[in-house]
Amino acid sequence: MIDSRIRFRHLRTFVEAARQGSISRAAEILNVTQPAVTKTMRELEDILGVKLFEKDGRGIKITRYGEVFLRHAGASIAAVQQGVDSLNRGNAGPPIRVGALPTVSARIMPKAMRQFLIENTETLVKIVTGENTVLLDQLRSGQLDLVIGRLAAPEQMTGLAFDYLYSEQVRFAVRKDHPLLDSKRLDFARLPEFPILMPPGSAVIRPFVDRFLLAHGMAELPHVIETVSDSFGRAFVQQTDAVWIISEGVISQDVAAGLLAWLPLDTGETKGSVGLTTRKATEPNAPLDILVGTIRETVNQLRL
Repeated sequence: MIDSRIRFRHLRTFVEAARQGSISRAAEILNVTQPAVTKTMRELEDILGVKLFEKDGRGIKITRYGEVFLRHAGASIAAVQQGVDSLNRGNAGPPIRVGALPTVSARIMPKAMRQFLIENTETLVKIVTGENTVLLDQLRSGQLDLVIGRLAAPEQMTGLAFDYLYSEQVRFAVRKDHPLLDSKRLDFARLPEFPILMPPGSAVIRPFVDRFLLAHGMAELPHVIETVSDSFGRAFVQQTDAVWIISEGVISQDVAAGLLAWLPLDTGETKGSVGLTTRKATEPNAPLDILVGTIRETVNQLRL
């Protein structure tokens, strides 16, 4: 536990004295008197219970204990400065550019953005939706600041960091009066009779879909349409006997409203991690941190 007696002035004075190797030069830079610097250093040594400096001719020399403490004190001051810089860049700063998979755009972002707007950061937010591979390439090149979606394959995560939010599975959706829902028990063998909407080969969930179908004897389907368009998917499924293989979050609200229905299939094996992907060398950004906070809060409220 941090000793509550240690103040920021202790750290700042200590770091400056160590840099200058002189009480008088440290006092000049800090715009305080020499006795004030000496008093602050004695206070800090009393709190820590060790000597931080020793006399060295007309100056001072940091001790071994002081060298150890200097590494941590310097890092603490740098962290505080980053926080100040982040807040100073907050209002009316550059836009936040967010890439979100369709499942996140439909399920998470509307509520998260309502909460973000309440914070009144005066920051423009740009939200784009697309395939996971495309969004990660844009993130890596600096065109996006954040991507919210499934964890990508290891080879696609070079230079990126993933922060887990929740798990989500792939589901099979149909219109509410679909023929496959007529009987009490689903006849999955009839699946090839119907048009199938599924994510394209480049989509992050496609391997999960392929493995599931292969495990259930459906390695090849005769009537497949690949799409990432949720608007097309909704319209096509509602107007035809098509089966839509999709992440559950994309149309969970449609199912809850009775517009679409899930086929009674156990697809638990298709579960994957959904989270926040950022560049590892991301600069501090208060509005972005606030947005991330509202996204986390939304996930917790939805109990995902």
